[in-house]
Amino acid sequence: MPLLYFLAPLGTVLIWSGNMTVNQLTVGSIAPSSIAFDRWVLALAVLTPFVLPSAWRHRHTISSEWPKLAVLGLLGKAMWQGLAYVAAETTSATNMGILAAMVPLLTVLLSALILRETPTLGGTLGGLVALLGVLILLSRGDLISLLELEIVPGDALMVAAALCYAGYGVMLKRWPLDLPPWVMLYVQVCFAVLLLMPGFLMGPMTPIDNHNVWLILYAGIPASIVTTFLWMRAVRQIGASKASIFINLMPLFSALIAMVFLGERLGLHHLLGGGLTLAGVIMAQTLTQPLARAVATKDEG
Repeated sequence: MPLLYFLAPLGTVLIWSGNMTVNQLTVGSIAPSSIAFDRWVLALAVLTPFVLPSAWRHRHTISSEWPKLAVLGLLGKAMWQGLAYVAAETTSATNMGILAAMVPLLTVLLSALILRETPTLGGTLGGLVALLGVLILLSRGDLISLLELEIVPGDALMVAAALCYAGYGVMLKRWPLDLPPWVMLYVQVCFAVLLLMPGFLMGPMTPIDNHNVWLILYAGIPASIVTTFLWMRAVRQIGASKASIFINLMPLFSALIAMVFLGERLGLHHLLGGGLTLAGVIMAQTLTQPLARAVATKDEG
């Protein structure tokens, strides 16, 4: 397989990791409700001249499938990043990158629950290993503190955000819609703008200025549009399963970017918790033998 094929998923994950630092930089510069809304308005404005004609041609499919598209827009666009912006107020970019890397694992678990896909050996064992890693991360290395519920709210919100994005991926698979990829993205962005508008109008509407405009630009174009193009290209070239493995690099990229731009320091709980989480995710991606078959093979031996 040509090495150039790996540039698309690598670029996607690198931009996503950079967005974790952008999330941190929004704290104090722009309200979460404002940037969550503004980024998708910007993405909508950029996409409209290019995608609207195609969306109009598929208007009959869109009108019949709009409830599904609305759910996808809610999970994959509004909630995924909306929760991350709120989470950034009480947790670090390093933690956010580690917890976001749970998406592939959560996708495996939700696929078993929603799609009735047979659990794999890696999904089961990897889930337990990753859960231990997340608990170490959330407790800052002190598992006893979990009994006292001393968990930073931002970490819990990132787990919820990862769960939303995993649900987005599962529902995409459950609802194969007869629409071109860019039209699907465009309609989801439209619903994201509509769903985020009430929070924007009710929340503190931060004016756009020289301090936050570049944050909106990064979130609205590279992190929303460019990554979509790169990810679709990656899936087409190397397949969804191989592409999703690159998400495992998010903790590393997020930590390095945060160290350079935010001055964050890595603690032992980051290394241990992040390492276990990544190990669990990799196990879920690579040990694909059905669990029942693995148990039967062991019994026969």
